[in-house]
Amino acid sequence: MDQRTKFETFKALHAREGAFVVGNPWDAGSARLLAHLGFEALATTSAGYAFSVGRRDSFAGLSRDELLENARQIVESCDLPVSADLEDGFGAAPETCAETIRLAAGIGLVGGSIEDATGDPAAPIFDLALAADRVRAAAEAARDLPFLLTARAENFLWGRPDLGDTIARLQAFSEAGAAVLYAPGLPDLAAIRTLCAEVDKPVNVVMGLSGPRYSVAQLAEAGVRRISVGGSFARAAFGGLRRAAEEVLGAGTFSYADEAMPGSDLTALMSDARPSDRAAGPR
Repeated sequence: MDQRTKFETFKALHAREGAFVVGNPWDAGSARLLAHLGFEALATTSAGYAFSVGRRDSFAGLSRDELLENARQIVESCDLPVSADLEDGFGAAPETCAETIRLAAGIGLVGGSIEDATGDPAAPIFDLALAADRVRAAAEAARDLPFLLTARAENFLWGRPDLGDTIARLQAFSEAGAAVLYAPGLPDLAAIRTLCAEVDKPVNVVMGLSGPRYSVAQLAEAGVRRISVGGSFARAAFGGLRRAAEEVLGAGTFSYADEAMPGSDLTALMSDARPSDRAAGPR
């Protein structure tokens, strides 16, 4: 499937009835597994990738080049549409956000999100005018590309639990050209339903993190079109690793292996490509 076809497929998922779930892999191997299991689209997770390379999930914890290289490996690992967590666009200036979108499309991504959080605890959210300008620049960059732009309003993650302001921000981002809207951290289903009713673009909601958890059916009924899981799949994998290690160190037993995915199953899912310097076989 070429990039344009992936884009059209991804776009169509947002237009159909009900809600769909994007899997959030943190590397190429987890992407191959999620694709095999039946997800229709994937999205990168900056948190999951950060944990996998021993970093904290924080602003400036990972460079744009690092995150795009991780995304490129995920894109090339499977034949699904892949969107990306592009954090704050890797810079405050609108033109930086636009350049990030062009670079993202250049590695085969067909979507990505830009958020309005600044990373500054003293002023955690961009002024609305600048935030909208950033989305507008990103949307203009995406206009002629096979790229679906998601705009994120981060109020609820940064101590500003103002639903009215969050809705107003998403409405401004929609007017600026965003194709999908996203407000992580909404407190309950009523807030989700209200937000979905007040905006004119598909809404993404994240599940699997802290706070209440709702089913796909409940979220679809509330008006949600896309559901993501953020870094929760990566944290689930780390949770399994911790439980296995604690069993070995604490009890001296190895029963964790009973629930491990068989090596033969994993091998069957993975690429058999070889590095060019090993293509000739044993020496």
